[in-house]
Amino acid sequence: MSILSYNGSAIVGMKGKDCVAIATDMRFGVPHQTISTNYSKVEQFGPHLFVGFPGLATDKETVYRLRFRKNMYELRENRHIKPKTLLCMLSNLLYERRFGPYFVEPVVVGIDPASGAPFVSGMDLIGCPAESEEFVVGGSCTEQLYGMCETLWEKDMDAAALFECISQCILNAVNRDCISGWGARVYLIEKDKVTISDLKGRMD
Repeated sequence: MSILSYNGSAIVGMKGKDCVAIATDMRFGVPHQTISTNYSKVEQFGPHLFVGFPGLATDKETVYRLRFRKNMYELRENRHIKPKTLLCMLSNLLYERRFGPYFVEPVVVGIDPASGAPFVSGMDLIGCPAESEEFVVGGSCTEQLYGMCETLWEKDMDAAALFECISQCILNAVNRDCISGWGARVYLIEKDKVTISDLKGRMD
């Protein structure tokens, strides 16, 4: 088993028309023992900027110190950080430890505060970014997520359609992975608001 799958996780970021969404499962455990069923792997870094951290839970908590660098940047620049800038900052943090890497593969989603354009990008554990115009997946059930997303995703979905699509994708994917699941949490990000929804799934 890969160390990236030790705690189990499922995260998907998806782009719509003037909106973006990220969804995470809620399980935290060690391979076949569930420890918590209310553990979100997504953290908020700005009013319209979120990062998901699939991978090893202890390294997720360590990489979360990126918030310090982000806060220092915003104090220096006197403005909210852009998604692309946070992506570069996170990439640098991971690449600094490339010979003893943090076992996380972050998913960055957000809306650019200047242009209002939606942004979705994934990254490997040494910080190589992969921006997408469609969707990005991460965690221990990426194959299932890819299959669902490629089937259901459509271009220029509105907020309601995007929410329905990402919800169906993550719930159906985690049903086919025994080390992720226990419901899901969806963050739907629009220009003027962020909606957080908890989804009930199979509890076994």
